[in-house]
Amino acid sequence: MASTSDIRNGLCIKYNNDIYKIIEFLHVKPGKGPAFVRTKLKSVTSGKVLDNTFSAGHKIDEVRVETHKFQYLYNDGDFYHFMNEADYSQIQLAESALDKPELMKEGEVVTIQINTEDNMPLSVDLPATVILEITATEPGVKGNTATNATKPATVETGATVNVPLFINEGDKIKVETEKGTYKERIKE
Repeated sequence: MASTSDIRNGLCIKYNNDIYKIIEFLHVKPGKGPAFVRTKLKSVTSGKVLDNTFSAGHKIDEVRVETHKFQYLYNDGDFYHFMNEADYSQIQLAESALDKPELMKEGEVVTIQINTEDNMPLSVDLPATVILEITATEPGVKGNTATNATKPATVETGATVNVPLFINEGDKIKVETEKGTYKERIKE
C-alpha cells in the first residue's frame, strides 16, 4: 500500500474497481484545513479521464508494473500492433490505451507499461518528441510575420499540427508528444 505522498505522474493505481494512470497531480496545503492532493486520473481500460481529490495520507492501492520497449508495427483499423524488442513477441492494443496514436509512425519505439499480476498492457508512452514530415500545408503569406502566426499542417501520420508560417511541405519537424505541438524544424 502506498500513500498520497508517493503519487507521481505515470503511477498506476487501483481505484473504483478499475486501474487508473495518474496523468496530473498537485499537492495543496491550504492555509486553513488539512492538506490534500488534486489528481487527474485516466482509466487504462476505457480511456476515460476523471478528476479526483485524495486527502493527505490517504492509502492508495498501487499496481506493480514493468516497462518494456516495443516497436510500433502497424494499425489495422481496430488495433495497433507492437513487437517486443527483446524477444520479438507481438501484442495488439485498442486505440483507447494510447495517449496520442496520431503521432506514432511505423517503426517508432515506444515504452509499454505491463501489469505484473496478469501481464496485461496498461499504457503506451511515446518518446518526449517525434520527428515527422509535413505532407500538406498552405504556403505562408509574405509579410504576415509580425506576430507568432501559425497555420495548420498535416504530417505523415495524418495528424494536424499548428506550425509557423515558414514551414513548407517536405520539411521535417520535431513535435512534442505530450501536447501534440510544434517544437522546431529539423535541418538536414
